[in-house]
Amino acid sequence: MKVNASIVLYHTPVAELNNVLSVLLSSDVINRIYLIDNSEGPLRLPVEDSRVEYRFSGKNLGFGRGHNIAIRESIRTGVPFHLIMNSDVMFHAEHIGEMLQYMEAHADVACMMPNVQFPTGKPQRLCKLLPTPMDLLGRRFLPEAWIRKRNARYELVHTGYDHIMNVPALSGCFLLCRTDALQEAGLFDERFFLYCEDIDLTRRMHRVGKTLFYPGITISHDFRRSSYRNLRLMWTHIRSACLYFDKYGWISDEERDKVNEECING
Repeated sequence: MKVNASIVLYHTPVAELNNVLSVLLSSDVINRIYLIDNSEGPLRLPVEDSRVEYRFSGKNLGFGRGHNIAIRESIRTGVPFHLIMNSDVMFHAEHIGEMLQYMEAHADVACMMPNVQFPTGKPQRLCKLLPTPMDLLGRRFLPEAWIRKRNARYELVHTGYDHIMNVPALSGCFLLCRTDALQEAGLFDERFFLYCEDIDLTRRMHRVGKTLFYPGITISHDFRRSSYRNLRLMWTHIRSACLYFDKYGWISDEERDKVNEECING
């Protein structure tokens, strides 16, 4: 069984791209790799391989819209699995095959994310409940001591991250998806330019199948949290959060309440 992969680029360092492409191209389950480049100028690819398809957009389309270009190709060509990923991840080639085997054996799984850690080995808590406004905005602007308990609940810290979990909100940094589940749930909502688009996508995929955290595999992710250092990106993050709650509800969100209760109670 084969899988397509897509990476959205924006001023991506060539060395970083070379590293991730080297690993992807050494995997025997990779069918095609789509590089969607949103930079101002085209990139000179560090490798030449027929499985790599480079598309220069000429403008910054955003994360979700960029990935949608590649996902539509997977749907059109009938490739059954699609890997949404960042360029700043480190993993082993066999990890993709292992995740693919699990999904082939479990037809009810719509998508899955491995265990993710910082390059230092510190864990990244990327399994989350469907957020309330306090979860998204409070953790961005309130002192950590005020929201520590709430944030631990939101990030499911009590689970220990040591077993497979069906989690409604997963990160798009490394997300292996069943293509027909993407088609049924709908692709990335292109109104989200950056931030919250993966929460929105996995929420909808959770309706059509399991959205799993798979701790049997651990990858490294250079999670930069740029919106905490860049004022423009901070406002982009805020706009995305507002768009999310406009879409699903700020105070009343019955689906959120039901799904979160199911997730916490296991």
